[in-house]
Amino acid sequence: MLESIGPFTDFDSAAHHVLTFLRQRLTFDLWAVTRREENDWIMLQVEDHGYGVKEGSVFCWSDSFCSRMVEGEGPCIPPNVSAVQAYLEAPIGRQVSIGAYIGIPIVLSDGSLFGTLCAINTHSMPEAITEELPMLRVLANLLSTILENELKGNDQQRQIERMEAEAMSDVLTELYNRRGWENLLQAEELRCQRYGHPAGIIYIDLDNLKPINDTKGHAAGDKLIYTAGKTIKSALREQDIVARVGGDEFAVLAVECNQRQIKGLVDRITNALEQESIEASVGYAARHSSEGLWVACEKADQKMYECKRDRPRQSRDKKGK
Repeated sequence: MLESIGPFTDFDSAAHHVLTFLRQRLTFDLWAVTRREENDWIMLQVEDHGYGVKEGSVFCWSDSFCSRMVEGEGPCIPPNVSAVQAYLEAPIGRQVSIGAYIGIPIVLSDGSLFGTLCAINTHSMPEAITEELPMLRVLANLLSTILENELKGNDQQRQIERMEAEAMSDVLTELYNRRGWENLLQAEELRCQRYGHPAGIIYIDLDNLKPINDTKGHAAGDKLIYTAGKTIKSALREQDIVARVGGDEFAVLAVECNQRQIKGLVDRITNALEQESIEASVGYAARHSSEGLWVACEKADQKMYECKRDRPRQSRDKKGK
């Protein structure tokens, strides 16, 4: 029966075939391939027949049976979850009806946990399903191998995308222009959807370009824009993307970057600009799996304008001290 899960060409296809096969074989109401990212539990692929769970849904990892299974507090296949204390205490069991559970870790070669291959059923199941554990582990390892090969190819694919976007660069700063930014942003959003990668957006708007243009001329303004772009890029990691998306506005895509790491990048950018005596307003937002990078852009832009609005008051407060 295993031959019915192939062939497939990528992780998405493999996960879909595996879940379809397992649904037919074991008839659980919900099967999923998930990603754990900090305390987010992201449903990457779903075969649902009754729970109403959709791909891209995000739940709390610490509430789940899977979090307890990974910690060794409960078995991978309890046919009757009411017999396992750790699962009885899990908040998710109080949110939805779960009679039986399956959970197999998807682990990368460096030992890190990517997520799980898991299933739940509204009613308990026969004890015989525990005999399926070896097969389920083989399938989880299969998914892990395909996934890891794809993840290794991500950096190469990003390089290809950036080479293609080189033609869409800003003449003054030699950074990507808005069109290049939007193309690269869309490509990264598709990766985030497929693998559950974290990411973030940072918007930077120069505060004094117009006064400099008015008092010192446009050559001085152009020099400020060029220096700001170079300074921002120097503060980023190699994998991050920076673009000039407006006259005095820059945008940064923080690749595979969680909330804490995004804040660290913001601090580095702010410090680097201060060292160059460049005043700027900065806003940032982490990508949420249920919304995507485009919504993160809107939130970062809004926070940047809030920062710009508050800067005069902050300056007055400093002078008053």
